[in-house]
Amino acid sequence: MPASSALRRSFAVIAALPLLTLAACGYGSQAKDDGSVKVAAGAKKIDGLDSVKIGYFGNLTHGTALVGMQKGFFQKALGATKADPAIFNAGPSEIEALNSESIDIGWIGPSPAINGYTKAAGKNLRIIGGSASGGVKLVVNPDKIKSLKDVKGKRIATPQLGNTQDVAFLNWAAEQGWKVDPQSGKGDVTVVRSDNKVTPDAYKSGSVDGAWVPEPTASKLVAEGGKVLLDESSLWPDKKFVITNIIVRQDFLKKHPKVVEAVLKGSVDTNKWINANPDAAKAAANKQLETDSGKALPADVLDPAWKSIQFTDDPLASTLSTEAEHAVKAGLLQKPDLNGIYDLAPLNKVLKAEGEPTIDDAGLGAK
Repeated sequence: MPASSALRRSFAVIAALPLLTLAACGYGSQAKDDGSVKVAAGAKKIDGLDSVKIGYFGNLTHGTALVGMQKGFFQKALGATKADPAIFNAGPSEIEALNSESIDIGWIGPSPAINGYTKAAGKNLRIIGGSASGGVKLVVNPDKIKSLKDVKGKRIATPQLGNTQDVAFLNWAAEQGWKVDPQSGKGDVTVVRSDNKVTPDAYKSGSVDGAWVPEPTASKLVAEGGKVLLDESSLWPDKKFVITNIIVRQDFLKKHPKVVEAVLKGSVDTNKWINANPDAAKAAANKQLETDSGKALPADVLDPAWKSIQFTDDPLASTLSTEAEHAVKAGLLQKPDLNGIYDLAPLNKVLKAEGEPTIDDAGLGAK
C-alpha cells in the first residue's frame, strides 16, 4: 500500500478519536464563557454575521489565540460579530471541522495544514497568517539517555502519526542514519504516538524514554525530572520555524473578507501586545487555558514553556516547504503541490494599515 494511502487511513482513524469524546459538542469543545469579554456598546456586526467560529488548541504554541480570546482583541476587532471559540486536541479533527463548516478560521500546525490542503486538492483552505515559531523540544529521561546518540534503541513519544512533531522527529532520526518505519514507528528508535495529555504519565511510568513534543508538554516532562536534550529551533536557520499558522475556509474568505481581516487585525494586535507585555501575556494565556480546560499551568511549567515560543505574524512560508519535504522524505507524504496554499493579501492589508512591513509567501500564494 502506498505510504500516502496508509497515512490517509491512519489520519481518518486518529481524527475519529477526539471526535468520539467531543461528539456531544461537535468537532471541538466550546470554550467556557467567563463573561470577561463583552461586545462594546454601539458595535455593529461585520457583514451581518452573528458570529465567526474560531478553532485552536489548548497549547501554549497557540498563545495568540489564547491571549486574543482572553484579552478581547478578537472581539474588539469584530465589533458585534461574536468571536465563537472551539477547542481541539489534534490537527486532523480541526481540519475535519473546517471542511464540515463547523469552524471558519483556525490556529493549527503546519503538517495538518499541508495534509488538509493536499487531500482536498487545494480546494478547502488557505493559510492567511502566522502565529508562532519554536516551542518544540526533545525531552528525555537523563538516567537512560545522556547524549543524542543514546536515543537510538529507545522509545520516544510524538503526539500523533504524521503530525508536525512526528515528522520532525522522523526527519531528525533519518539524519542520524537511523531507519524507522514511518507507519509502525518501529526501527532503530521506536516512535510511540501518544496524546500530549497522557505523555507525562507515560514518561513517569517508564513506558517511554523521552518525547519530541510542543509546549507546555515539554516543560511538564522537565518538571517530572526530564532533561531537554534538543531544542528543535537549533536545527533551523535563524532558529525560526513555523509551529502555528492561521487557516481559513476558502469559501468563507471569499464571502466574508471583512470578517477575515478583522480576525487578522485581532491577531496582529494580540501579537504586538504579547511581545510588548510578555509577563502579562503569559498570565492571560494561562487564564484562558484555565477557562477552557478548568486547569491552569503551574509556574514551573508555564515560565520555561512561554520563554521558548516566539509570537509572529509571519507564517515563515519557506519553512513550511521544508517541513513538507521532511514529510516526503520520511515516507509520510507524496510530494505535495503547495502552490496557492497561502493568501496573505488580507494580512498584508492589515499590516500596511498598522504601518508594518508586508510578508512574503515564498512563491506559494494564491494566484
